[in-house]
Amino acid sequence: MRILYADSVDEHAVDRLAAAGHSPVVRSELTAESLPDAIVGYEVLVVRSTKVTAETIAASEGLGLIVRAGAGTDNIDSAAASASGIYVCNVPGRNAIAVAELAMGLILALDRRIPDNTADLRHGKWDKKTYTSADGLFGKQIGIIGLGDIGLAVAERAKAFGMTVIAQRKANRSDAALAAIRSIGIRLVDTQSELLASSDIVSIHVPKSDNTLGMVDDAFLAAMPDGAYLINTSRGDIVDEEALLRALDTGRIRAGLDVWNNEPGSGQDSFTSPLARHPGVVGTHHIGASTDQAQRSVADGTVETIESYLNGDPINCVNIRREPSGESCLTIRHLDRVGVLAQVFAVLRSHGLNVQQMQNQVFTGGQAAVASIHVGTAPNEAVVAALSEIDEVLYVTTLPAVG
Repeated sequence: MRILYADSVDEHAVDRLAAAGHSPVVRSELTAESLPDAIVGYEVLVVRSTKVTAETIAASEGLGLIVRAGAGTDNIDSAAASASGIYVCNVPGRNAIAVAELAMGLILALDRRIPDNTADLRHGKWDKKTYTSADGLFGKQIGIIGLGDIGLAVAERAKAFGMTVIAQRKANRSDAALAAIRSIGIRLVDTQSELLASSDIVSIHVPKSDNTLGMVDDAFLAAMPDGAYLINTSRGDIVDEEALLRALDTGRIRAGLDVWNNEPGSGQDSFTSPLARHPGVVGTHHIGASTDQAQRSVADGTVETIESYLNGDPINCVNIRREPSGESCLTIRHLDRVGVLAQVFAVLRSHGLNVQQMQNQVFTGGQAAVASIHVGTAPNEAVVAALSEIDEVLYVTTLPAVG
């Protein structure tokens, strides 16, 4: 299988794929504009920051899998991929520690004014009088918005600094997440307003979505107390940059940012940003996940994602409908013989029933199997009768789909 890496990658991952008989090709110089011409002939595409546009997907022919070597997939046109039947998968959690470490570094840099210290020293200026005014982090309260792997990792590190950690209470958290919250000692508050008003530091770790786009706006920033820090290592579009500039100009808050609106699409380029130039900002070049440790882990996760795709069960797929769909679910117990399912599908087609989802599982011993098939409309008695008449079909049941 031919695999194209359109970004740099740990060589260990390339060696693993080559040893398994695949043909991985690394072309880290590719951009969103040049990728459509390069994608032809590849079955798997792996990217980090390179944008995968609808043009790339249209030009891809045999492409079946796009892997984002990281968590967020907003640099991939998932709608175009879905329309072409191409899996989009990510590798979540592997870089959580690296991003959390950078978030803590930004907090420390703001509190101790480390970049300004360094700049003055490099220009031959000694100003200990100015830089001894740091307040310190011990006893401060940090509000974390987004308690996924990264948010929890930040919480653990903040606790180690002697900080109080708060987050907003959510109704749909998993048992594992709730256990982690209890273990770390995170205090939950009822509303975001309460979190913002009582936090010396607000650290954001949410994915880009319709609900989070521009969430850090004038009202959000106005709710933060004087002297607070805003930390964003998630996505640039989470922040309304004009609103943040207005808040920074008042001197009320300062910000540590690793992500920006309109970031360049390549690793090296010119970048003009009033926000990045603001004296109230400590900024980095979207490097949160860019440690050797994290990249090795992500590279291994990428290989595991490709292997799961080859096994017919892709993991961490973001554009596959997971909840049951369709109006009814047909359960068909049948002998495990060649052509049985082909006969089943022929019956469904002849009655105008569209298959929404299906799974076929073979029992131990390889004699029998069971197919669960979700169809768009409820099958009538004639469909059930036709299916039951297939020689290798043992039993047919139909129930409303549970969604």
